Amino acid sequence: MPLLLRLCFWACDFMNTTDVFSEQNDLKEDQDIQEELEDESHSNINLPIQKLVENYIDEIITTEKNFVPIRVDEIVSRFARFYETIRKIIDWKDDNVLRRGAIERILKRILFPKLTGISVQDIKTEKVAETLTVELIRGGHLPNDAIPIDRINAVSLAMEKYVYFLRHVSNYKRLEVKKRINFTSFVLEIASCEFEEILTNPVKEYGLIETMTDLVEERVSVVPEKDMTPEDKRKFIFIAVCRALYGLDDNFISYQLLQQKYPEWQNPDEDEVRKIAEELPVVWKEISEELKSRVIGKFEVIAEQVDTTFVLIGDILEKLKDDPEKIVETIKDKSSFVSELKKVYEKRYKTLKTRLFRLAIFSTLSVFLSNWFLFFIVEVPLARLFYDGFSITAAIVDLLLPTAVMFFLVIIIKPPKKDNLDKVVDLSLSFVYKDVDYRNYRVELKKHRPSLFRLILSALYIYTMLLFFAAIGWIFHTFELPLTSVMLNTFTIALTVFAALTIKNKSKELSVDEQMSVSDFILDIFSVPVAKVGSLFAAKWREYNVIAVLFNFVIETPFAIILNFIQEWREFIKERRAEIH
Repeated sequence: MPLLLRLCFWACDFMNTTDVFSEQNDLKEDQDIQEELEDESHSNINLPIQKLVENYIDEIITTEKNFVPIRVDEIVSRFARFYETIRKIIDWKDDNVLRRGAIERILKRILFPKLTGISVQDIKTEKVAETLTVELIRGGHLPNDAIPIDRINAVSLAMEKYVYFLRHVSNYKRLEVKKRINFTSFVLEIASCEFEEILTNPVKEYGLIETMTDLVEERVSVVPEKDMTPEDKRKFIFIAVCRALYGLDDNFISYQLLQQKYPEWQNPDEDEVRKIAEELPVVWKEISEELKSRVIGKFEVIAEQVDTTFVLIGDILEKLKDDPEKIVETIKDKSSFVSELKKVYEKRYKTLKTRLFRLAIFSTLSVFLSNWFLFFIVEVPLARLFYDGFSITAAIVDLLLPTAVMFFLVIIIKPPKKDNLDKVVDLSLSFVYKDVDYRNYRVELKKHRPSLFRLILSALYIYTMLLFFAAIGWIFHTFELPLTSVMLNTFTIALTVFAALTIKNKSKELSVDEQMSVSDFILDIFSVPVAKVGSLFAAKWREYNVIAVLFNFVIETPFAIILNFIQEWREFIKERRAEIH
């Protein structure tokens, strides 16, 4: 439906509450906004930016204003939010996957009695969708009294195809039991991405990803060009943009790639669902291999240099969303755009240190709790069995040294230098406007043959990693920790360094170039190899997180029942109170 017709219908809906002349003025303003955007002959804005603004404003204007919202009890919500804070520490997830992690957790908890990895019993998708949405609002992952109730039906419909995929798992004879379980987890993770998309409608975020992909694709050349198809080039750039712009994980990227492969993914007919179910295990493996490609890293280096522009454009859109006409005026006028750009930059700059510190606290607490759990459940029994137990000093060092390492690595993180703002402005202007010179980028695909020099560097890389672990092990041994605890705590330190390096990478969200001092270089020599080992441990920790499993099925299930009981009780009391006259 043309935008003009949608605007007319929107205006008619408010006929009974507004003055006729006022409606005509409002409608004229909306038409003027669209005419300004569609006047390409006089526009100096790059087409992808123009499309981003058009689509965002279109979504603002046409978003349903009158709907029945989902509302949960505020008292119950306070308990749920406290629990989610605890889960944030335990699950050790980044902010961008916290909500999706909660969706996965709820789905696994609800479906666990029915889900064996081999077969799926009858599942009432409507009930699951309602429970999922309500619990997300309770936990503060979605705003209360702001989500249309119709979205529960949309989640329920989307869930039906995933239930079919889960039922179809038993037909995959080639998959071993462990692979079936992993595939089942993959289906639930992909489902979580779609459910989150339905409930949040992230138009701005998706628009920024698409816009950045288009503009970076225009400016990146591949050498030799014949070694990569245009389709693969765009796919790798898209993956790099997702990781650089929002730090999105592989589950989200897999979901996006599936939608690109199957255009009818969101509204498939029965034949399409059967086709996808048959091909999904193979496609799952192919996507997993693609996401591990080292070539993507070369595109990520470029994406990380330019993502600041699109982060700040997103901030401008969010800031001016209540005034669509102001968005158009700001983008069309360079001086206005630069002024708003500097304002949102300064705001992010001021909050950067706070956000990094908060992230560091949660990551450190997660490591501390995990270490505490291992200490009492694993280390103490082993020490008593094979050694003489722990001294007080050894126990303190065991628990606090990883925290001290995290604290040290976080406090040395520095925000961007003052001259960074000028670089951000120049870069942003080159992406937004046609008449501004821009930089081209180049990705070389030629594989370097192993040389004596590279072999020496590889040997030094491994040596520094072993030296670091040896030094940590020596410190633990000096304080007379048992050998078993020395080994476990060395692995914990690797996890801590990995977490700290991840936080450090997040501190570069406003930087447009690599600014490395001599001390940073020396620190990277030791921390990068150790963080690589830590990333492998982190992946396994998430897979075998005993504490998370304990909370899912021993604590969270009865906790959810208690919250439901409290909410029903509150509703019962309200009804009885209403009867009193």
